[in-house]
Amino acid sequence: MITTFRKVWQFAGKETGNINRSVAVSFVNAVLQMFQVGAVYFVLRALCGGETSMKTAWIALGCMLVAVFGGAAASSQAKLLQTHAGYFMAANHRISIADSLKRVPMGFFNANSLGQLSGVCTTVMGSIESMVPMVLVNILSGLVTTAVFTVLILVFDWRVGLIVAAGIALYLLAVSAMEKKAAVIADDTQRSQTALVEAVLEQVQGMSVIKSFNLSGKGDKKMRGALEYSRRSNLQVEQVMTPYTALQELVLQAAGIAMMLCAVLLWRDGTMTLTNALMVIVMSFMVFSQIKLFGMGISMLRLAGAAIDRTTETERMPQMDEKGKTIAPKSHDITFDHVRFSYENKEILHDINVHLPEKTTTAIIGPSGSGKTTLCNLIARFWDVDGGAVKIGGVDVRDYTLESLMDQISMVFQNVYLFADTIENNIRFGCPNATHEEVIAAAKKACCDDFIEALPDGYQTVIGEGGASLSGGEKQRISIARAMLKDAPIVILDEATANVDPENEDRLQRAIESLTRDKTILMIAHRLKTVQNADQILVVDHGTIVQRGTHEELIAQPGIYAYFVGERKEAAGWKL
Repeated sequence: MITTFRKVWQFAGKETGNINRSVAVSFVNAVLQMFQVGAVYFVLRALCGGETSMKTAWIALGCMLVAVFGGAAASSQAKLLQTHAGYFMAANHRISIADSLKRVPMGFFNANSLGQLSGVCTTVMGSIESMVPMVLVNILSGLVTTAVFTVLILVFDWRVGLIVAAGIALYLLAVSAMEKKAAVIADDTQRSQTALVEAVLEQVQGMSVIKSFNLSGKGDKKMRGALEYSRRSNLQVEQVMTPYTALQELVLQAAGIAMMLCAVLLWRDGTMTLTNALMVIVMSFMVFSQIKLFGMGISMLRLAGAAIDRTTETERMPQMDEKGKTIAPKSHDITFDHVRFSYENKEILHDINVHLPEKTTTAIIGPSGSGKTTLCNLIARFWDVDGGAVKIGGVDVRDYTLESLMDQISMVFQNVYLFADTIENNIRFGCPNATHEEVIAAAKKACCDDFIEALPDGYQTVIGEGGASLSGGEKQRISIARAMLKDAPIVILDEATANVDPENEDRLQRAIESLTRDKTILMIAHRLKTVQNADQILVVDHGTIVQRGTHEELIAQPGIYAYFVGERKEAAGWKL
């Protein structure tokens, strides 16, 4: 338990101070509740002594007012501190996870599903923000308050105090047994919640496929399994906890009854005054109320610890080497120097050696799966090479900080992702500090100003997640406007026109020409008119560069490129 306690305290981080203050205020609240005990004592003593003066009534009323109003103020302050600690603690760790995601290799997202990350950042962190501060405050304030009550009872009679101490000891034994059981099932409970979020997210994202294959009610086996897993694990928690909860309640009730019987017997023997006997009976209903908070806190502590373990495990994602320096290279040529790269145990690129001069255009062609996109991604350091080096301006990309490296590169992907935000903010994503006028200028260069202005709210039109409300060509042009606004010296185009309709192709081509003027360009393309004007063409096959040269040089020699050109010309000659 002490280890879990220390883990929770470390997880709180900067919010430890607020938790400490909440515990202190909760203790003050407990002390204020003692004024209720004082009020009852003064009334009982007056009644037993036959005193009927208003002085006693005013004293009792004053004690009750202090207890009620002071307790209300202290309780509300403690809740505010707990709430602040919980939400900001979770927010800090969510931000930490988000920052870590910027520095993980892209392979991490292949091996670790989006659903697992979403589950940690939503369900798991949600339980932490509502549970952890409350657990800590309940445990500490409950323990301290119970100790104060026990000391107060010892003042009345040491024999009754021994009964209280014995009841607390037996209660803590029951709590300890329950805590050990909770340790066995806590991890499984957290895994079930994460699995449920993962399955639901996958189901929603794949709904179009499920419907297209008429699998409604059949293609949700994984989600149904996750729901059953969650139901089973949560039911198991209740089944394990309920007997121990009943035992704890039984122990406290028995201890309370023992206190009453002891007080009555001591009064009959004449060893305890009637006032004190009645006071012990009253306190039998009060003394164990705070220890219940302690017990509930302990039972929840293990579940909180499991949630924290799940979060810290996520925060320990593999990070790309961050020992780089902020570098502004003097030139923007790109060099692959004996580069080797593998996905897991399968080598994809084999001893790649090529130089891309500054302010020239290099086109890459090759069969699907030959390693074209991988070459582009290594420049942006989405992965790190297994051997050799990728250099920009003669400097290994691993020597840059990721921020300074990405300052040098703009990328336009085949599959464009737009955020659920305004069109202006999607374009401004390339340069967050850009003015509205600069956004419009970039949009005009990318030939998307006309369709944006035709939208109901123009640049303030909010588009759906992924840009679902726009056509493929429109999304591509917004992506190009975004890259233009960034105005990086290196531009990587990954089949940027592959899925564009013919009506938009010419406009998109003009937008690309505007984007790539006076830049170092690396493009993956299969359209002949895009490739043939490149300064250098690389033909990639099975992870190696099998041909390189200009269009005229490669068309004159047998090989993949000549075959590629022949196929394109033959396809272009087809007519209906």
